[in-house]
Amino acid sequence: MIQLGFYFDQTRCTGCYTCEVACKDWYDIHHRHVRWMRVTPIEYGTFPNLFAAYITSPCYHCQNPPCVQACPEDAILKRDADGIVFLDQAKCVGKDTCNGPCFKACPWDAPQFGPEENPKMQKCHLCMERIDAGQVPVCVEACPMFALDIGPMDQLKTKYGDITEAEGFKYMKRFEPSMVFKPKRYSQDENGY
Repeated sequence: MIQLGFYFDQTRCTGCYTCEVACKDWYDIHHRHVRWMRVTPIEYGTFPNLFAAYITSPCYHCQNPPCVQACPEDAILKRDADGIVFLDQAKCVGKDTCNGPCFKACPWDAPQFGPEENPKMQKCHLCMERIDAGQVPVCVEACPMFALDIGPMDQLKTKYGDITEAEGFKYMKRFEPSMVFKPKRYSQDENGY
């Protein structure tokens, strides 16, 4: 089985939020708290020794996704062909009935409820309709800094290396999130990083 995943170059990301905005626009997500792709700033240090970076947080399409295991309605599934973790909203019974054990199980808060009455769970599904059409996810296509890439995990690791941690992201071996990074490193030296 192929396992698709993301590559994120933390050294290239400028925090422009284009990936996040492109995702919201493509999927017509209006509420400001629903963010399938999230960009989070990271800041350390004190003047003049400062460090700033960003981390992108889509769904990491884990090889052993805790949200799939936690969903009592079998509404979150993992595609056999490419490992994409997606949600079947027709099976989701909504927040009033279920209250989101999938959300609670995900260490990265990928499953989310919207603001509407009795919302159904929603999450990044790696733009699987675009993948099926031979296109890349809209966040990857939109990134002006070319900080994002997607592909089979073995190919990403060959191309970019096998670094699974970055500032603001903690890899969890138990779930095996499908991510490879070029991290921006923080260390306190005489230059500040």
